[in-house]
Amino acid sequence: MKKISQSIIILNLVMFSFFNSLFAQESSNGFDQSERIINKIIRKKKVPGLAITVSKNNEVVWSKGFGFADITNKIPVDPNRTIFRIGSVSKPIAAAGLLKIVEEGKMTLDSSIYNYVPYFPKKDYDITIKQLGGHLSGIRNYQGNEFKINKPLDIREGISLFEKDALLFQPGTNYNYTSYNWNLISLAIQECVKIPFEDFVKFKVLIPFNMDKTFVDKNQDIDGKAIFYEKFRRRRFKPVQETNNYFKLASGGYLSTSKDINTFGNALLNDSLVDSNQLQPFITAQKINNNESTSTYYGIGFQVSYDSSGRPYFGHIGNGLGGYGIFYVYPEQKVVLSILTNISNPNIDKEFDKLIDTIFESMKLN
Repeated sequence: MKKISQSIIILNLVMFSFFNSLFAQESSNGFDQSERIINKIIRKKKVPGLAITVSKNNEVVWSKGFGFADITNKIPVDPNRTIFRIGSVSKPIAAAGLLKIVEEGKMTLDSSIYNYVPYFPKKDYDITIKQLGGHLSGIRNYQGNEFKINKPLDIREGISLFEKDALLFQPGTNYNYTSYNWNLISLAIQECVKIPFEDFVKFKVLIPFNMDKTFVDKNQDIDGKAIFYEKFRRRRFKPVQETNNYFKLASGGYLSTSKDINTFGNALLNDSLVDSNQLQPFITAQKINNNESTSTYYGIGFQVSYDSSGRPYFGHIGNGLGGYGIFYVYPEQKVVLSILTNISNPNIDKEFDKLIDTIFESMKLN
């Protein structure tokens, strides 16, 4: 009887060890070091919540939520369900819409903005769609409180914020990053297809790419939407003020999950969804004055650069009111990385750089 009891105890210990090991493997999937970095970010109150999704060869290898989508109600972050403000990660989504309309032959990248928006006030120089998409247009950036504006402006009305201002330089001769470029492109697309820009993107990008958790930010109630926070004092968070992001939909007005953004990145690598030849100018860095030595590290709606360890990627950083995101596509490794948080820029670039390095180490990739 004593031997039987000992055998049962040993068996239970073995089974417990097995299932505990299995659970740990499923929860971390080999990304233990990466998890420790994120947990430290959460523990030190750098961000309230964070979702991350990593895929390789179109298969998710790690996806997890950390911290809270809603601090007050203790609602945890879920990478599949928690909806964040993605800021300028909206630009690649808009760029995919532009790519589709170019594929259809309705617009060309080297054509003038005045071909599609003839009522845009004339400047000293012409401006092409490609120059707008690569921030070579000379149009100014936000001034004053324009970034936080909370007026019910539509896309056309939003153009009025800057349309009367002179260009900062002759298009193509310098680089000046501004979301207003993409606001103007979205108006051009809207005028070209004669339907709202949001509908065009929905039917040409979001639905075909299976991005069913990506929405236009209209301050509406959506199941799973995070509370958007900003830092309050040193280690506290408070909800941000309400803002209208609709007029800047193409440049910073979408909401999404880390899973959906990762799905989007993989769609860009899928020849059946995106013509790789048409995509190439979008993910090729433009040059100032077409000079090979003066790269802008920006294509058309995509940052085209190298991460801190020298790995080439295309994608975008997004910073919005109450949201921050990283969206990197590594074409050489077929890796897509999406990180979303529910806070305005947390200023933890070094931590994110280290996180990305550990992810590649876990996948045994350079």
